[in-house]
Amino acid sequence: MTYMMFLLLMGLIFGLIAVASNPSPYFAALGLVVVAGMGCGVMVSFGGPFLSLVLFLIYLGGMLVVFAYSAALAAEPYPESWGSWSVAIYGALYLMGVVLILFYFYGGWYESSWVPVDELSDLSLFRGDMSGVGLMYSMGGWLLVISAWVLLLTLFVVLELTRGLARGTLRVV
Repeated sequence: MTYMMFLLLMGLIFGLIAVASNPSPYFAALGLVVVAGMGCGVMVSFGGPFLSLVLFLIYLGGMLVVFAYSAALAAEPYPESWGSWSVAIYGALYLMGVVLILFYFYGGWYESSWVPVDELSDLSLFRGDMSGVGLMYSMGGWLLVISAWVLLLTLFVVLELTRGLARGTLRVV
């Protein structure tokens, strides 16, 4: 399981580097989806599968809105991809920064801190996130409803902004 956590965390780091180094919104949106998937995989490994699923679905809904907005406003005919030199140089600089931070904090990291919550309790009857499911629906249910309405409102706002030349003053930009 340690190797799985290592792969998920490395995928998270490389996805963050892909988002930070790419100026084009098309490829950066793909990097954000990879980051969301890897982060939710880390959360599942630490014993939160339900919360991970909820966050992944909400995050992908928000990403759809942001991608539609940024793709409509930044319509460039030849976007820079991950293979161009400027993006590769920025990616290498960010990777060197991550390696420097790794060497600075390396003394306090141990593989035992990557052990998931389900492997620590051999005789447990419940998973690690069973109480979180009940709390999310009892005390945090109103927050889920508000989040869903905000995402729906944001979707309508983005669709109205990117409608085209028919109406809207912001489209002239």
